[in-house]
Amino acid sequence: MRPALHSALLSITGPHRTSNQDAAAAARDFALVADGVGGHAGGDVASRVVTRVLVDGLAGTAAVDLDETGLRALLRTANDALAGESGRDPRLIGLATTVTGVFCAQDGVRVAHIGDSRAYLVRGGIGSRISHDDSYVQLLVDTGVLDPAEAWQHPQSNLLTQVLAGTSEDAAQLQVIHQHAALGDRWLLCTDGLTDYVDEPSVLEVLVDAADPDEAAERLLAAALARDAHDNVTVVVSDVVALEDADPVEPRLAGSALDRGAEPELATQPMPEAEPLPEAEPLPDEEPVPEAEPVPEAEPVPDEEPVPEAEPSTD
Repeated sequence: MRPALHSALLSITGPHRTSNQDAAAAARDFALVADGVGGHAGGDVASRVVTRVLVDGLAGTAAVDLDETGLRALLRTANDALAGESGRDPRLIGLATTVTGVFCAQDGVRVAHIGDSRAYLVRGGIGSRISHDDSYVQLLVDTGVLDPAEAWQHPQSNLLTQVLAGTSEDAAQLQVIHQHAALGDRWLLCTDGLTDYVDEPSVLEVLVDAADPDEAAERLLAAALARDAHDNVTVVVSDVVALEDADPVEPRLAGSALDRGAEPELATQPMPEAEPLPEAEPLPDEEPVPEAEPVPEAEPVPDEEPVPEAEPSTD
């Protein structure tokens, strides 16, 4: 079966933030979210750039026509675009973002993931998390240091071990997971503005119970706001459907991806005005050089007396 998607996507800045650093996109063959890493310069630019590069790339080549190598190449192009942004504007050095997306293939779907945004799948009334967080807290869980039940709302949950930041190593760390697809599968892609405030069982309960993607997205967003989420919140809920019931090929965007060319919201300090230079004191008038006294005329040399002629001698 060639899978296709019918999606609902919502993204809000939230009551405690002044800008939305999340981005989302969805179309017939793909859905994705990106979260500009908090505390880094230009997080909104990072999430927007990566989302836009992926969307533009998939406009020329359908996701179902990409194998894993092609998908990784497209994600590498998006990562390279981040390096280009920071190279053009020194204020953007350090920009980074997470990415989590579902991309339809001929025989299933591929989940691409880096960071701590998440992908969940509900099939047959049972929900599970598919992605694996690239975070310090997840590392503690994986090594047995921290119980999974204690990981939620851990004070260091915002420390990430992998993101897209424009270096060649970043693209190599991307996870690409191949999944079988079945009609009626429901996917949730979300940023940590949801999962840091709404526990996982509650998230899965909404996904199972909601009648359609729109209802699920609205209820999840409301749940995050009811718990006073202090972050941007972005959700994309996508049902696997027959091709004739899928969304249009033209993608829909949300969050920072809607703003193609805004300048990054970076604080700049105004240059202080230079103090005026003191006026130079006038130089004192120079005393006139006295005129030289005239040289006295030389006295004339007296005429020499003529030498008397010698008298003739007598023999």
